[in-house]
Amino acid sequence: MSRLDPSFLRAPLAHRALHDVADGRPENSRAAIAAAIRHGYGIEIDLQLSRDGAAMVFHDYDLRRLTGQAGPVQQRDAAELGRISLLGGDEEIPALPEVLDLVAGRVPLLIELKDQQGQMGQTDGRLEAATAVALRGYAGPVAVMSFNPEMMVAMRDLAPDVVRGIVSCDYAADDWPLLRADVRERLRDIPDHDRAGACFVSHQAQDLDRARVAELQGAGADVLCWTIRSPEEEADARRVAQNITFEGYLPAIPA
Repeated sequence: MSRLDPSFLRAPLAHRALHDVADGRPENSRAAIAAAIRHGYGIEIDLQLSRDGAAMVFHDYDLRRLTGQAGPVQQRDAAELGRISLLGGDEEIPALPEVLDLVAGRVPLLIELKDQQGQMGQTDGRLEAATAVALRGYAGPVAVMSFNPEMMVAMRDLAPDVVRGIVSCDYAADDWPLLRADVRERLRDIPDHDRAGACFVSHQAQDLDRARVAELQGAGADVLCWTIRSPEEEADARRVAQNITFEGYLPAIPA
């Protein structure tokens, strides 16, 4: 089993980079990424797919919340997305290669591939392929993960040397209203960890006491968690998790 670079278990990971629109740093923006690097934090970012098959660093499926424009990311080409301004800052949506050039191995980079299929099943592989191509030759500490285990199975085949993980949670119906009950029931037990060749989970902080998390940790998997928003939450999560993904405060970096 591959292992996370030790740096992933030291510096806390800034969720969607070190974002704060009050300071001109939107989620997943270059400014937020640069701020995380200055503070010495690791960085977590998200990927969505453009219409023409590029990996874009953007969290939501739809553009509205983060840009004020309407419509899915997938209905715009990369060049057009790269001209769309992010609300709360003075820059546009970045593509993955730009972010890789910006980070340049200075801090660990955790990349979440967002499910493109809708029911956490088989995908067309386009986002996985774009990610694998962008990561080819990247020398810094990097790992990929997804709620959709099929995307990690695809990454296993496309980029076997890139470390992989599963994003997991309790799959409460209220939080996943569009996901079929049988799918939620299945994914709740993280059944595809070994099949994907994963070496870590990034699990919902409020659900870290789940027996399956302990089972995977006991078998050698690293456990990260999301999303921590205070020192008190961090202290509680670290009873189980080896590192945190955080936002809204500045956690200490362990010596």
